[in-house]
Amino acid sequence: MSQIYNLFISHSWTYSDAYEDLIKLLNQDDNFLYKDYSVPKDDPIHNTKNDKELYEAIKKKISPCSVVLILAGVYSSYSKWIDKEIDICKTEFYVPKPIIAVEPWGSDRTSKRVKDNADRIVKWQSKSIIDAIKELG
Repeated sequence: MSQIYNLFISHSWTYSDAYEDLIKLLNQDDNFLYKDYSVPKDDPIHNTKNDKELYEAIKKKISPCSVVLILAGVYSSYSKWIDKEIDICKTEFYVPKPIIAVEPWGSDRTSKRVKDNADRIVKWQSKSIIDAIKELG
């Protein structure tokens, strides 16, 4: 029986094609099973009234996950959500959640904040992403 990995994939819906491409990479390996706890586009989490509610909603999504994947594109440097997700992973659980920074394909510039907080930095390749998840998850 294969292990099922609980994943939270941090991303911006402004750049949803990167999220969708990452899902395609994860789905390339028929022997890799995962459950995606990411925030869907139509999730009511988007309608939280304030930062505290948003923080708690994100924390609830990340809680069951064994690994958090963050797309390390330069836009990540300017995302309030990604900052919250990093803080939650590092400070809110008895055992901090491992963060895998995924460098977008062909990117020259990536987020220093994401990479500085990552437990592993991987390239935009199915095998390297899945290997990191299996190792850290």
